[in-house]
Amino acid sequence: MFDLASFSLKNRVALVTGSSTGLGKAILAGLGKAGAKVALNYQNNAARAEASFAEIEEAGIEGMLVRGDVTDEAEVGRMVDEISGKLGPVDILVFNATPAQPQMPIEEYDWAFYQQMLDFFIKSPFLLTRACLPHMKAQKWGRIINIGSEVVARGVGNFTAYVAAKGGQNGFNRSLASELAPWGITVNMIAPGWIPVERHLNDPEEQKEAYRSLIPLNRWGVPDDVAGATVFLASDAAAFLTGQNLHINGGMTTH
Repeated sequence: MFDLASFSLKNRVALVTGSSTGLGKAILAGLGKAGAKVALNYQNNAARAEASFAEIEEAGIEGMLVRGDVTDEAEVGRMVDEISGKLGPVDILVFNATPAQPQMPIEEYDWAFYQQMLDFFIKSPFLLTRACLPHMKAQKWGRIINIGSEVVARGVGNFTAYVAAKGGQNGFNRSLASELAPWGITVNMIAPGWIPVERHLNDPEEQKEAYRSLIPLNRWGVPDDVAGATVFLASDAAAFLTGQNLHINGGMTTH
């Protein structure tokens, strides 16, 4: 018989990269409300991160702030050690951190920008996975969740650097899922649509409305839509689900 306790994350430790704002903040709060101890990661803007963490604590969630560059190998090692020392070894990894994502014709990009995309969406997941795997393999349980994007499936134009890197992350997700399945470690991806958060405040209203009018469910997505799916994928309720890419975009993609 199905047991609702399978959704509980009690006694689990979760690290969500780039979690002081936007989707990352909502994901962190969702995991914490489900019982996990949470590590709020940020690189810049300590005041904003401290304010976000204060909200987490006010909600009765146990956790910590951990500052660090998730694309730097030494920094990743230090962060994972700090989390392990204070909260316990990381059981749940959520790769959410992202740089700015300007849309431009390919002629206006340079390789340095492409490299930045690859560092955030390929290098960072690689470094963090490698750092946390010994514990996950030892306990034969782990959850690795990639935050991708619908842009790969939709082939959005003037966005080649971001789309290419997110496509690579999707391949990483699928291959790693097959590799880690024997240890009871699941690896999945969530591909949100355009969900307006703080960094979209100044986006043109006509651009927003053009996208909004195409959503079959006839409403904007909100950060909690992504948080709920992440909690599910992190839980024992999703123990037989791995290597998948879950699109959360109100029906914008249906395959």
